[in-house]
Amino acid sequence: SGSSQVALRIRPMSSAELAEGARHIAHCVDQQVMVLQDPMEDSNDVLRASRSRQKSYLFDVVFDSTATQETVYHATTQSLVAVVTSGCNATVFTYGPTGCGKTYTMLGTDGELGICARALAELFQTIEDSSSDVEYEVSLSYLEIYNEMIRDLLSPSLGCLQLREDASGHVQVVGLTKVPATNANEVMQLLARGNRQRMQEPTAANCTSSRSHAMLQVTVRQRHQGRELRYSCLCMIDLAGSERAAQTQNRGQRMKEGAHINRSLLALGNCIKALSQQASSKYINYRDSKLTRLLKDSLRGNSHTVMIAHISPASTAFEESRSTLAYAQRAKSIRATVE
Repeated sequence: SGSSQVALRIRPMSSAELAEGARHIAHCVDQQVMVLQDPMEDSNDVLRASRSRQKSYLFDVVFDSTATQETVYHATTQSLVAVVTSGCNATVFTYGPTGCGKTYTMLGTDGELGICARALAELFQTIEDSSSDVEYEVSLSYLEIYNEMIRDLLSPSLGCLQLREDASGHVQVVGLTKVPATNANEVMQLLARGNRQRMQEPTAANCTSSRSHAMLQVTVRQRHQGRELRYSCLCMIDLAGSERAAQTQNRGQRMKEGAHINRSLLALGNCIKALSQQASSKYINYRDSKLTRLLKDSLRGNSHTVMIAHISPASTAFEESRSTLAYAQRAKSIRATVE
């Protein structure tokens, strides 16, 4: 059956935050509980102490600012490789406001590989170590959703691509490039090329803010001797920043982008909410955004889903952190049912 896991990663304070005198308000209590303090509170105010707006949140795993890329990978994503080679779908998202480390967790740097490179290296290693009576083929596509339009990051000249649903309800992107892949290095080079095509704009929150959702789909085709083909997919998604317009001081085009980003994140939140209340609402509206339509197979049924939420520990980021934590807490209550 499917499973879902929600992790939280708190990044270190930035030099800019320290320079503006921000205090540290996000604390790990243990490996699953974190506490967010309200920076507006006066610790000497005895009358209000009983109604403190300090709130604790429970996740499957919480990483503080000292957690390494390797630790995060082992605790969140490593198990998904076996899921995919056994024929099931798996999805991992990075979620949170701009500048909180989503792209760092997903893609990493040359010296500090992210979960993407680590998962792919392990996938190819697993295939290499598998018995000779199973043939594997791995292919991948890399797209972004920007202002509710789908762009192929491997062939950007194709322009805006359309979604089509086949008779069995599977959603396809018409004309999307699928590239065969044989090793992790090759894939990381493709990703680097694709990332240079991503919509990035300076906002007040981050000078290279990703203004789109980027989705890497790794399709694994297996043929066991004398048995039918099996397809499974590992989806790795770096979601666009979830902050409010006020935080980024966005106007004009940035404001419009923000509205589209928020619309798709809201639609994803609504699907997550509906999935987590399985009994009360049978209908789950995947059609509200391109993001949720594409993720239909990844969120329902016996798929395995991991969300890694990201926040800043700074007092100046309190409102963003609070809304991120509320969203991630909702996601924690997804219980996938086998279809």
